[in-house]
Amino acid sequence: MKLPVIKTIQRSCTPEQIETALEVLEVISEAPSLKEPEIDVIGELISNLCGALEVHEMVAEGMSEKDAGNAFMKKVLGSIDR
Repeated sequence: MKLPVIKTIQRSCTPEQIETALEVLEVISEAPSLKEPEIDVIGELISNLCGALEVHEMVAEGMSEKDAGNAFMKKVLGSIDR
């Protein structure tokens, strides 16, 4: 998960576009011919898209983009430490 990628997605795409991309990637990830490195890349893309959706929600609730991005990364890092 990379905050600059999440911010780029959040600024460039609507939540609906992000959700569509997520649906497509989830379908692609089920393809039996995929190799492990390809699945890892798809997983990273899905993580970044989910992060962008969450940042969108925080911004919609009134938080600044910067604060929303930082809050999201703190949440992620906090869940890793558990």
